[in-house]
Amino acid sequence: MKKLVVILIILLVLVVGTGIGAFVWYSSSLKDPLAQGNASTLEYGVNEVTIPEGTGISAIADLLEEKQIIKSALACKIYCKINGVTNLQAGDYEIEWHSDTPTVLAKIASGDVISKEVKITFVEGKNMRWYAKAIAEKTNNTEEDVFELLKDEEYIDSLIEKYWFLTDEIKDENIYYPLEGYLLPDTYTFESVDVSVEIIFNVILNFTDKFLSEYKDDFKYTVHQTLTLASMAEMEGKSFEDREEIIGVFLNRIDIGMSLGSDVTTYYAFGVDMGESDLTKKQINTYNPYNTRGPDMISKIPIGPICNMSKDAIKATLTPKETEALYFVADKNGKVYFTKTNEEHNEIITKLKDEGLWFTY
Repeated sequence: MKKLVVILIILLVLVVGTGIGAFVWYSSSLKDPLAQGNASTLEYGVNEVTIPEGTGISAIADLLEEKQIIKSALACKIYCKINGVTNLQAGDYEIEWHSDTPTVLAKIASGDVISKEVKITFVEGKNMRWYAKAIAEKTNNTEEDVFELLKDEEYIDSLIEKYWFLTDEIKDENIYYPLEGYLLPDTYTFESVDVSVEIIFNVILNFTDKFLSEYKDDFKYTVHQTLTLASMAEMEGKSFEDREEIIGVFLNRIDIGMSLGSDVTTYYAFGVDMGESDLTKKQINTYNPYNTRGPDMISKIPIGPICNMSKDAIKATLTPKETEALYFVADKNGKVYFTKTNEEHNEIITKLKDEGLWFTY
């Protein structure tokens, strides 16, 4: 009898000891995997983990242990069983270091996935070369990807068929970039850096469509001609009022058989960005269907837009100001001076130079 009691006590001690040991192991295994009493406990950061669609709790626990995000997959499975955890969601997660297993599971259950969205801000007055650089900087596309798509005639034809404001005018062989002027500047959000150039263009064109449709009945010229003039107004003036009068000057010049004589068109014609350098006499006097200062451009607007302009520039072009001015010039601060005669125009230029207000590179 005495021996039986001893055996029972020993068994009880073993059971209790095993239970305590199991509890200690379980509790310890749910803790922060970096809490080892070494230098790593002083480090902070995040682990990234992707939970694939259709992955069960057991496989998720194994993946988390493999990534060293939790200490024990077995302890994780036990915890899920005891606490009825069943709602773990697929996706990409950032898990902070020093998170215990319950915290990790709560994160994954919440569906608080990493946002892979990418935002691209296209600035008013920038041309397609600038757009291509912005796309290359923010996505996995290259500048060449942008230009290659613009050369794809089937793609351009599909856009003409889809959007009412795109016509065969953009297919002229002398047009540098068919969509120049049609990609309204704004900040656009895309799903990830893997977005294609085609999707980027389509998203922007949808925005352009929505805006232009509001003014569909207000176009006195073709949309292409209007946007071309608007792109010039964008580059020549800053305020809405200045742009309205600038368009008025251009229309006056067209009516009396003058060239538009706009420097900004010459810069674009020869691929020089404003601020890079002054124009040369050779450039100014060379024929180019974009260059309104060149020969054979009397009463002609450029063959196409020279930048992607703001909404205000388009609105100003639709409501040109009636003016007697035939000339205008801007000082280095962007103030525009309008004059009726070439003599008055030259006097303004001389005055600006004397006052240090003439823009030089």
